[in-house]
Amino acid sequence: MKAKLCGWFATSLATVTLLPAAFAPGGAAFTKRVETALHAEPNMFAPSVTRVGYAQQLKVDAVRGAWVKVTYGKNSGWVFAGNLAEEKPSETRGLDGLPVPASETTAAAAARPLVPAAEEYSNRRGLGKAAEDMTWLNQQAGAVKPEDVKAFLQEKKKGEYQ
Repeated sequence: MKAKLCGWFATSLATVTLLPAAFAPGGAAFTKRVETALHAEPNMFAPSVTRVGYAQQLKVDAVRGAWVKVTYGKNSGWVFAGNLAEEKPSETRGLDGLPVPASETTAAAAARPLVPAAEEYSNRRGLGKAAEDMTWLNQQAGAVKPEDVKAFLQEKKKGEYQ
C-alpha cells in the first residue's frame, strides 16, 4: 500500500512540476473553465484583473512555476496553469467535460456512477457503507432546491461562477 501511495505521490508531483512546461512565452493557451480569472499577481488570493469565458484563446507572456502570465485583449494577468489547455476545448462540453453547468445538476446525479457493479466492488473491498451513503444522499437530494444550489454557487464563486 505504501509503495502504491509513494508511486501516486511521485506521479502527482511530477505532473504538477511539469504542468507549466507545456506553455511557453509567445505561445497560445486556452481557458478550460466556464470562467477563468486573470489575477494581478501569480497568487490565487491576488485581485482579479478580469474574467475570461470558456475556450478562449490567450497569449502566453511568461511562465513562473505553476502560474502563466497571459494577455487577453487589452488585459494581462496571471492564471494557474491547471486552468489552461494547450488545445482549444470542445465547445459542446462544459467545465471538466460535463455537458451541464453545476447549478443544473444535483448531488445525487453527480454520484450516479455508483451503480450496482460499483456497490459490489465496494462490498468486496470492505467499503459496504457506500450503499448506505448513497441511500442517504438520495434522500437528502430532494431537500435541496435548485435555486438554493445556484445561490450557493454564486455566493461562494464555485462551479460556473468562478
